Amino acid sequence: MYTEIVTQLRGGLRGEYLSLLRRCGLEYEAEAEETVLIWDNDRLVATGARQEHILKYIAVDPLYQGEGLTATLLTALKEAVLRAGFRHSFLFTKPRNKFQFQSLFFYPIAQTPHVLLMEDRKNGITDFLRSLPRPCTSGRIGAAVMNCNPFTLGHRYLVERAAGDCDHLYLFILSEDKSLFSAKDRLEMARLGTADLPNVTVLPTGPYLISSATFPSYFLKDRDKAAAHCDLDIAVFVRHYIPHFGITHRYVGTEPLSPLTEQYNRALREKLPIALIELPRLEQEGLPISASRVRSLLPHIQHLVPESTYTYILTHHLY
Repeated sequence: MYTEIVTQLRGGLRGEYLSLLRRCGLEYEAEAEETVLIWDNDRLVATGARQEHILKYIAVDPLYQGEGLTATLLTALKEAVLRAGFRHSFLFTKPRNKFQFQSLFFYPIAQTPHVLLMEDRKNGITDFLRSLPRPCTSGRIGAAVMNCNPFTLGHRYLVERAAGDCDHLYLFILSEDKSLFSAKDRLEMARLGTADLPNVTVLPTGPYLISSATFPSYFLKDRDKAAAHCDLDIAVFVRHYIPHFGITHRYVGTEPLSPLTEQYNRALREKLPIALIELPRLEQEGLPISASRVRSLLPHIQHLVPESTYTYILTHHLY
């Protein structure tokens, strides 16, 4: 047997790859940055892929299972993650594979009946949460999770309403860098835009909430994949964030524009063991103030964002 790593799957190689995934009950979504292939002569018998620090498409031909190929795949993939500059790997799999991956030093973060999220750092999420400020954990503790791409007057309105409704509000800003504005800039704009609210603490989500790591679907069939995404993200929040911060209420804005976000809000209503408070979105000229609307109007956005956001974007040349 021999192992190779490729960055593109074309022609006959792509056909071999898709055939292996089908034999293993996996569904192909999109190409990854790097794909590990293990061959037995001219037969592809195992594969796994890396997208940033997330391991996916891990598959071993049923005829070759029990020969240690999963361990070989994970070793090669984790080395690829390190070469790419990451120090932390995630994978998502079916819950029935939990003990197999635990034996290979991956640790559970959260799971649903359909999805298990794991990481290669023991107590990784616990250590991450302990690294964050936690000024208040008693009383009525609120939480809101936002992207803030960028931080608008609509975000400010929701945060101010939520903060006025509880003793302390934790505002989590998504850490994933897949937005027009970077995670660093979005976090800083949110902090500047809420600096005058003494009972608000703005924190990064890290790689755990509403991230690529919590959005698996390549092994899900005959199921609403968006619902599966919501379920796992909620499971992470319930298992780790609620007890660590003592959260009693979660706040969201009503969603008249995005069906996907409304579906997520509906899942929160159904599954959260704490109160969900839905706040009406701030409107201007009959339209909700949304980050997408702000982005479409750059740089003429002064009427839609706090002065702190406008100044930050100008001084950092972010448009």
